[in-house]
Amino acid sequence: MTINITVKQIMTGKVELAKPETKLSEIAARMQQNDCGSVLIGENDKLLGVVTDRDIVLRAIAKGLNPAETTAKQVMSAKVLYCMESDSIDEVAQNMAKAQVRRLVVLNEQKRMTGIVSIGDVATASAPATGSAMSMICKSGIKKAA
Repeated sequence: MTINITVKQIMTGKVELAKPETKLSEIAARMQQNDCGSVLIGENDKLLGVVTDRDIVLRAIAKGLNPAETTAKQVMSAKVLYCMESDSIDEVAQNMAKAQVRRLVVLNEQKRMTGIVSIGDVATASAPATGSAMSMICKSGIKKAA
């Protein structure tokens, strides 16, 4: 079943952006304040990476790093996956499943960042597309945990 909804219709336009030297304690506070699970890292109009709540826990706290001293640059994922505003949510759900990620940065035709789309956004708009994507993402987690 194909659903004719584009990413632009469901994405979150307000995106948190921080500098690479921002401390993780501040990143976490921003996540709490904005009820989000990721903060994009950028400098001089260039996107450098992303820090997720999972990055903070697994790459910092689990390794004994102090969030008040550790910077975003030290734990961020430098590979930032993206989609286009005009992509269908079916395409995005499939791409999330293939890459086994829960969020994608959204770009416009000029390749400027306009927002972020999460698996939750897709879930709200389309239960069939989400079911497939969530299944693939969860299967990956089960394999890694075993």
